[in-house]
Amino acid sequence: MTALDVAALGVALVIMMVGFLGSVLPGIPGPPLILAAAVVHKLVRGDAGASGWVIAVLTLMTGLSLALDFIATSIGAKKMGATWRGAVGAALGALFGLLWMPFGLVLGPLLGAMALEVLGGREWREAGKAGIGAVLGLVAGAIGKLGCSAAMIGLFLGNLLVRWVH
Repeated sequence: MTALDVAALGVALVIMMVGFLGSVLPGIPGPPLILAAAVVHKLVRGDAGASGWVIAVLTLMTGLSLALDFIATSIGAKKMGATWRGAVGAALGALFGLLWMPFGLVLGPLLGAMALEVLGGREWREAGKAGIGAVLGLVAGAIGKLGCSAAMIGLFLGNLLVRWVH
């Protein structure tokens, strides 16, 4: 292993760790950052980087984790009685919540789901349950992203280890 291999891997791992933290911290795009680190490592190291199939799997896992995050928030709201308005409000609230981090990312889905449910004619209590479901879904999505991020880093490192041993 050359000094360039060590340096490139070190930089990639630091970026991936920031991405791993971004899976649960608002405002840091976790899985996309992990994917970007793997792609840049591949571009810098060429054949010494992760294989093409690993980059493809990491790309699919990134898309899956982003979809999982969005879907979990919507499902959480629906399980607690939200209508389609509450699910849309939770998703919009999560987007607007990014502006007021870190609390906005929790309050955004809660208030978004509640607001659209109330505007749709539901009582405050029912709207509140829908908002709580959205927050629970957001937490479930973050846990899913965390697991997906760990798997992405493990796949990247495992592939490099196998390629360097052979």
